[in-house]
Amino acid sequence: QVRLVESGGGLVRTGDSLRLSCAASGRSFQYNTMSWFRQASGKEREFVAGITWNSGSTQYVDSVRGRFTISRDNAQNAVYLTMDSLKPEDTAVYYCAADSSVLRSKVQELLAEYDYWGQGTQITVSS
Repeated sequence: QVRLVESGGGLVRTGDSLRLSCAASGRSFQYNTMSWFRQASGKEREFVAGITWNSGSTQYVDSVRGRFTISRDNAQNAVYLTMDSLKPEDTAVYYCAADSSVLRSKVQELLAEYDYWGQGTQITVSS
C-alpha cells in the first residue's frame, strides 16, 4: 500500500518556524516531483512548493517565496518543508503529494498532475 504521511504541524505564533515532514512508503518516489499543497478553511487547495526528482528545480507560490524552503532526501523517501516567519494567512491543512510522472525537469503546480496524496497536517498560526 502506497502511503504519504505528513507530520510536524501544530499551533504556532506569528513569526515562528515549523518543519513539515512527509514520509513515503509502499514504493519509491525518487524519480517523482514532490510538492506541498495547502487548503485553508473554505478555500480551494493551492500549490505551495515543489521540488523535482533530483532537487534540480524548486518552485514556490509567491506568498511563501523567501520564507519557505522545500527539500528532499531520496534515500529516506522523504520530503520536507521548512517554514519560517509564519503568518496567520499560512493557517491551513498542508498536504504532501507525488507527481504522477517521473523525471520531470519542471515542477507542476496543478493538482491534477499529482496521483498520491497524504492525509494532511494542520498548521494554525495565531496573531
